[in-house]
Amino acid sequence: MRAPLDPDMFDPVCPSDLSPIRFADKWGGMVIRCLEGGPRRFSELRVPLRGITAKVLTQSLRTLERDGLISRTEMAGPIRHVEYELTALGRSMLAPMDVACAWTAEHWDELIDAREAAAS
Repeated sequence: MRAPLDPDMFDPVCPSDLSPIRFADKWGGMVIRCLEGGPRRFSELRVPLRGITAKVLTQSLRTLERDGLISRTEMAGPIRHVEYELTALGRSMLAPMDVACAWTAEHWDELIDAREAAAS
C-alpha cells in the first residue's frame, strides 16, 4: 500500500500560472509531481489537485499520455480501475522541473511585480 498524496502538496497561494515555464499544459507539471512517487489512480490525483475539474484533469492526462510522459494502465480484477504512471521520458522531466522551480523561486518577486504592472 502506498502512502496517500498530501492534499496540501501544492500551495494555493502559489498559482501554477505564475511561472512562465510550462510542462505540457497548465496542470501538467503538477500531475508529473503527483506521479513522481509511483502510479496513482485518477481519484488520488484529485486530492492535491483540488482546483482542477475532472474534465480538465482528464484532458491533461490524455495530453501527457499522448506526449509519452505518462502511461495509462487498466487494472483488471474484482475492482477494475485505471492507474497513471510516469514513463522513463516523463521521469526525465523531473530534473528540468527542479531547475524551473528553482528559477521561479529566485525570480518570484520580479514575476509578481510584472504581473501586477501588466494588470494596472
